[in-house]
This record gives sequence, C-alpha cells and structure tokens, in this order.
Amino acid sequence: MRRSGAALAACLAAAAAWGQGDQTFVYDPYVPTPQAIVDRMLALAEVGASDLVVDLGSGDGRIVITAAKQFGARGLGVEIDRSLIAQAEAAARREGVADRVRFVARDLFDADLREATVLTLYLLPETNRKLLPKILAEMPPGARVVSHRFLVGDWRPDATVVVDAEDDWTAFHSDRKLHLFRVPARVAGEWELERDGGAGAFRLSLGQTQQFIGGSAAAGAARVDLERAVLDGRDIRFVVPGVGPIAGDYAGKVDGDVMTGYLVGDDQARWRAVRRRGGER
Repeated sequence: MRRSGAALAACLAAAAAWGQGDQTFVYDPYVPTPQAIVDRMLALAEVGASDLVVDLGSGDGRIVITAAKQFGARGLGVEIDRSLIAQAEAAARREGVADRVRFVARDLFDADLREATVLTLYLLPETNRKLLPKILAEMPPGARVVSHRFLVGDWRPDATVVVDAEDDWTAFHSDRKLHLFRVPARVAGEWELERDGGAGAFRLSLGQTQQFIGGSAAAGAARVDLERAVLDGRDIRFVVPGVGPIAGDYAGKVDGDVMTGYLVGDDQARWRAVRRRGGER
C-alpha cells in the first residue's frame, strides 16, 4: 500500500473508525513509494543475493523488482489489486528479473511468510499491529522487517532512519521515517543447560517480550537473576553473576528448542541448553 499524504490522512481517519476485529479495508488510490525510499529500505535491511524479499501491498512491484535487479535477491509481491499485479509483472519483464520475482493476488493476512528473510511494509498502523503476531510466529529468527513511516504495534525498532524523499506525484519533499526490526528467536521458557565436562549444569528460566529478554539461573536451591541478557535474531548472550561452577558470560545461538555456544573469554568452554518439554511460555 503506497499512499499520498492527503490520501493517507483520509485513510487514517477511516482507520480510526474501524471496528474491533474487522479486517476489511477500503483502500484509497495507489501512489508509488518514491524510489529513494525503496533504495534506502532495501539497504537498511542489508538485502543480498540469498534473500527472499516479500512486500505486502506490493503495488507496481518496484520494491521486489529493485531487490532483484540491484541486490540479486528473489522477490515476492503480495497485492490484492490484479490490475497492479499485471503492471508489476510487465515491469519485471522489462527489467529482466521476471525469473527472480513473482506476484500473487492475495490478502496480505493470508501471505506465507515462513521463507521470507526480508519483509517490507507501508501499511496503516492498525494493519501493522494486527500483522505483528503473524510476523513473529512465521518469519525465521534473524529475518529483517522494514516499515515505511509507521511502527509495527508495540515492537520497538532496532534502528530508525529519516530519509528526505520527493513524492512521485506532487514533487513535494518530506522526511520519511524507516524502521528496521529483526525477528527474534523464541526463547521464553524453561531450559536445562550443561557445560562441557560437567563443569556446571543449571536450570535457565527466560522471559521474553519480542527481542527483550530476562530471567534467572538456578542450581539446586540457589537462584540468581541474569545480567546483561541480549537477544538479536538467533544470537543470545547473558551473564550468570557471582562465582562458582555456573557463573560466566554465555554467548550462543538459538536453533528451535536447542541453544549452543561458548563462554566469552574462553571459547573452549562450550555449553548446550535444551528447552524442557512444555517449558515454552
């Protein structure tokens, strides 16, 4: 969805009156995203040849076409307007990337995001909010989401940049915010962690709100709160404070219900954690 300032204001007003639980929109006239914004969105996401870029509300297809032509990525555009899909397919053929991009006529809430490594959005705030659970549930950890203008629910962006861009229709310049998010691994729950050689074993309890985590470590009756816990996509790091066999600065990667890594300062000291059955929260 790409809107002019006036049209977008009208659509926001309509969204304010939108009933709870209703996912039916009245779409206002299509206006292309300025190419300067397209370029910065893809650069902000660090798009590369191994990426699948999905654009929800893809319009004339310029985002996924640019991703394929300039960055070598594959692209998928999801658009409900079949006339825009026809324009996008024709543009992909003209630009020589028809073998790397495709477009589907589908409601954006029905889009399959499981293989998307980059997702681009220019949607109303309420639509973004409703998409958030789907994004977090379907997209792989470490995938990047770039939203033009609007935040995605209560998800705090990992980065925000401001771009001056000229509207394609009005030639009016304005500052546009672009928000970058990295999809976090789901780590909430109870884990059993062991260090190699029996050097230390303990129960790890993690809580999570999007990329923000915290928790505690417990061995026997002793329990300590974790310090400096950080989650970035699949990368996790936390400190078990104090002294003793379980203390240390743990860094690792999350792979579903298993985490593996090393102790910072001693990469020979390896560790592995397994989520307890029924322990996800």
